[in-house]
Amino acid sequence: MRIIDLCVSLSVLIFLTPIFLLLSIALRATGEGEILYFQRRIGLDGKAFSVIKFATMLKDSPNLGTGTITSKNDVRILPVGRFLRKTKINELPQFCNILAGQMSLIGPRPHAEQDLLGVSDNFLKIIFNMKPGLSGIGSIVFRNEENILNNFTDPRSFYDTHIAPYKAELEVWYYYNRSIFLNIVLMLMTVYVVCSGKISIVYKVFKSLPRPSKHLEKYLIN
Repeated sequence: MRIIDLCVSLSVLIFLTPIFLLLSIALRATGEGEILYFQRRIGLDGKAFSVIKFATMLKDSPNLGTGTITSKNDVRILPVGRFLRKTKINELPQFCNILAGQMSLIGPRPHAEQDLLGVSDNFLKIIFNMKPGLSGIGSIVFRNEENILNNFTDPRSFYDTHIAPYKAELEVWYYYNRSIFLNIVLMLMTVYVVCSGKISIVYKVFKSLPRPSKHLEKYLIN
């Protein structure tokens, strides 16, 4: 898979260079003038690395409000950042992380350490055996995570209690079912879900996928 990661990430970065330049100009001219944002995340073997994103929030956002989790109407999101987050364009610089070997195209989403507090040690051991991905089953299912969290007065508590454990369960499912074919399906499904917003297709395609709890079901299966 490493050769696929290299070829795809290099091709995408070359193809998107003109778009990246335009976005850099737009970000420099708006908000706080920041273009890229580097956030400490936990990856393979539990080691920390810096995820690269286009800047979409206030500089000190991890130390403000709900910290590392973001809801739909989060006041820390900058004007251009709202569009970048909705379309997931803010994640595209992570092809540089893939090129550097820190991430893969498909895998468990790398999280900040505090976002893993609701995950059991047994699940963490399995997740840390995989290289984190730009997309993956957890990322697809929680495509609308910000919208979900917007329904709660204490989004951090709901995330730690319900979202984080279920995300981990999904990633463990991926670990035991991973294959080149599954990765291709997940890549295609990522594009479909980002464009359509229809998450429930995941449960129709993957019959063995763990089902969400009653607290999450109404947000994920429609």
